[in-house]
Amino acid sequence: MYFSALYPSPLGELTLACDESGQALVGLWIQGQKYFLGSLPQPPEPRGDLPVLRQTVRWLDRYFAGERPGITELKLAPVGSPFRQAIWDLLCRIPYGQVTTYGALGKALAAQKGLTGMSGQAVGGAVGHNPISVIIPCHRVVGAQGSLTGYAGGIDKKVWLLKHEKADLSGLYVPSGASTAL
Repeated sequence: MYFSALYPSPLGELTLACDESGQALVGLWIQGQKYFLGSLPQPPEPRGDLPVLRQTVRWLDRYFAGERPGITELKLAPVGSPFRQAIWDLLCRIPYGQVTTYGALGKALAAQKGLTGMSGQAVGGAVGHNPISVIIPCHRVVGAQGSLTGYAGGIDKKVWLLKHEKADLSGLYVPSGASTAL
């Protein structure tokens, strides 16, 4: 069983989800995002009084107020394959306000595993299926040559988060056809 709470954010309503113990966060989704609640085997029951959900609300309050709360302040337990878990662990190492590429993540994981390379599509899929948006910072991953692509919550949300973190956007661009501008 999983439990949930709603959080009104500048990005829109966020859904937070935790495990049945109320001690570990398993999800944070932006309303309407791709793969919404996708990592949970059943819908969560509303119950915002659980410890990790209250802690996450305080973390988000601080983050949206411009502070830099640490990822390790929360007990995270995203549900996913070992490959996805490894990618999500790498995402947690991207410093606040900085970006990296899907290719760099692939190279880092390949080096960890003693491999010569890693599929860019596999890396992109793992990043895109991150079930704890904002906190596990998949918004800090950009495409080759700085293309702002691949955010399940929408490119506009990715741009907002990067601007909020005061990331250097000078070398980044929104691909043609996207409805957001820098």
